Amino acid sequence: MRFAHNSGEEVIRVLVADNTRIHTQLLADALRRDRRLEVVGSVSHGRDLLGAAASQKMDVGVISSHLDEEPRRGIEILRELRGQQPEARFIILLDSSKRELVLEAFRAGARGLFSRHHSLEILCKCVRRVYEGQVWASSEQVTFAVEALAATPAVRTATGGLQVLSKRELDVVHGIVEGLTNREIATRLNLSQHTIKNYLFRVFDKLGVSSRLELMSVALVQSPMANARESSSADAERPGVSSFAECKQAAEQGVSTAQAALAEMYQLGEGTSQDPVSAYAWYLLSEQTNLEMNKEVAAARQQLAETLTAEQILEAQNKAAELSQTRRQTSAKKSMGAAIGPSR
Repeated sequence: MRFAHNSGEEVIRVLVADNTRIHTQLLADALRRDRRLEVVGSVSHGRDLLGAAASQKMDVGVISSHLDEEPRRGIEILRELRGQQPEARFIILLDSSKRELVLEAFRAGARGLFSRHHSLEILCKCVRRVYEGQVWASSEQVTFAVEALAATPAVRTATGGLQVLSKRELDVVHGIVEGLTNREIATRLNLSQHTIKNYLFRVFDKLGVSSRLELMSVALVQSPMANARESSSADAERPGVSSFAECKQAAEQGVSTAQAALAEMYQLGEGTSQDPVSAYAWYLLSEQTNLEMNKEVAAARQQLAETLTAEQILEAQNKAAELSQTRRQTSAKKSMGAAIGPSR
């Protein structure tokens, strides 16, 4: 733990990402004026942001919603960053306070929403408050969140299930279950990211869910692919039983996503009897698994980094970005091949 010079106050490590180098530099310079804040990285590209987050320990990330010339790319990257550094807190810089944008930022895990109309001096206060565990948002933005929670219907998938979804909506759900981002799903289906988001909003509304986690839980229980597998007549009378058993087995083996999905199943009583205690226990275990895994990976990476030169680390970061791009392209080709079918 580090403390500001001659103040005894803890230093807050901040990573900054805006849509241009000039804007990023302005943000970084403003934050450096606060003696409690240490800017550990300042970037203007999504790829560089992921690389900086992988190599630098941060307490708070200040990220523009608009990155890589895409209006909501920063929010998408936020979801990945939360997996890399689960203990960090994040602030999203917004060009507007449109309801849809505000809710998407909150759902992605933002703890603070900062309007560009406010002064950079106030941003320093925002960073400190978010680091201390508070939520920073305007009264209008908070109202959007409260209204969205109040309007969320009770989960009703037991009566309608995935059968209420169109084929294209099911394609999007399958992508979510595979862990793909909106961008990857858009590439696979040859659609725009905006279209994918619209499909997701409709899926959420039809199924009565409010998060990707709830959606994944429903899909694991009621997936047509899972129900198509051979099962006993007893299981056939109990939809979701086989999926629950498979999810539980994967959870017990330490798969964090399965642990979170299993917790949701216990909470909602999907595929099993409702058990809030077990649900809470599996949520805790999922968080612990993620935290332990990230700590182990970060420690191993940091140990290796000490043996590499700055040029080698940069080369490795570029290689990781290339590998990620190749993986996305491969996924898209496989999807296209499956859609075309075998050649005659």
